[in-house]
Order: sequence, then structure tokens, then C-alpha cells
Amino acid sequence: QNCPRMASRSVCRRHALHNKMDDTEKAEKKKTKTVLDKIVYAIRNQPQQANGCSRAAIHKYVKSALEYDNTKAIKLAIKKAVEKGTLEQVGQSFRVKGDAVVKATVDEDSKLQIEDVSKPKTKKKPGVTNDSISDRVSSNIAERTAQDGDAVTVKYVGKLDNGYKFDSASSFTFVLGAREVIKGWDMGVRGMKVGGKRKLVVPSKLGYGKRGCSPDIPPSATLHFEITLKNISSDS
Repeated sequence: QNCPRMASRSVCRRHALHNKMDDTEKAEKKKTKTVLDKIVYAIRNQPQQANGCSRAAIHKYVKSALEYDNTKAIKLAIKKAVEKGTLEQVGQSFRVKGDAVVKATVDEDSKLQIEDVSKPKTKKKPGVTNDSISDRVSSNIAERTAQDGDAVTVKYVGKLDNGYKFDSASSFTFVLGAREVIKGWDMGVRGMKVGGKRKLVVPSKLGYGKRGCSPDIPPSATLHFEITLKNISSDS
């Protein structure tokens, strides 16, 4: 049995360390005077990804951690920082130039299986063209691919290995790459086109992990999804 005195000392040490970390964090936050300072702080204080952070993830962190909410100012500051070379852009993600680049590692237990089950497009008859504005807009939307920072709307069904359907929705919207959904979804929906359909087999490490999600998803569960992308919208 642990000695109460030793336990008390341990708690005091943890409390002192926690206070020290809080003080350091407060000091770092005080340094974020400009919008760019806030952006750099947000990028460096989020879980590191190989390509950096999406604009949506940066804005979300700045809003919650630094209580700053100006989408236009953040978007403009990111653009200028990329032009000046302060930030590096990789696809729709951003990282601070000079910071160590996180190397993506492959874990056999973390591999996401993606199967494209979209129906092939029907070929148009010779001489038939899209002349109306609505047809041209629909065509442009259909050719777009979902990228980090886009608000995407999907229809989906989720099942367990035994076929039990734990969730479904005819319309669900989230920001891709902003960690609003499980990691397997951010990875699996990226690159889809409107009208496209994919089957995902999501290992627990990219889903709900060892804890699961009571009552329907048990610990360490592999998840099976059928996802149809219904819409893509972006402020960029």
C-alpha cells in the first residue's frame, strides 16, 4: 500500500508541474499579438501531420484557444505568409517554414481500406452539350474533388464486422481535415467527387480506438462504411 505522505508529495509535484506548464502556455499565448503569430501558434500546438494543418483546423484552434474569430483576416494572413515564405503550403494544408517535417509512418494495424464503388458516368450522345448556366455549374461541381478545409455533405451507413448497423444518415455535413469526425473519414472522403461512392474499412486506430463508443461500438472495433458524397462547398 502506498504511503499517504508519499502520495501527497507526488500530487504536489504533479500540481507544481501542471502550474509551471500553465504559466508557460499563458506566456506563449501573450506573444501572439499579430494574426500571423496566432496562426503559427495554432499550427505548432496541434497534433503534427505530414502536410501540416488545414485552414479550417487553424481557424478552429485560433477561435477556441486564443478567442480570436476573424475568418477573413486569418485567410488573408495565411495567403501573405505563403507569399513571403513564412508558411509553406502543401495541397490545402500549411506548415511553418523551417519546422521539422513529420514523416508519415505506416502501421499495418492502421491501414485504411478504400474501395471506389461509384457508378460509371453515362456517355453523352454526339451533339448533346451543356449549354445552360446551371448545367455548366453542375458539371464544374461534379469535377471538383473534396480537399481539407471543404465543407462536405455525405450520405452514409456504418456497420460492424458482424453486420450490425450502428449508424446511418441521409445527410451529414462536416469540415474535411478539421478532425470533426474520425480520422478514417478524413482520410477516406478526401479526393472524392460529388456523386461518388466509397466503401471504407476503418481499423480501430483510425476509428474509436480501444475505448470504442458505447453502447453501439465495442472496444477496438473495425468499422465498415458506405459513403456517398452529396455536396462540396468552400470559402476559398
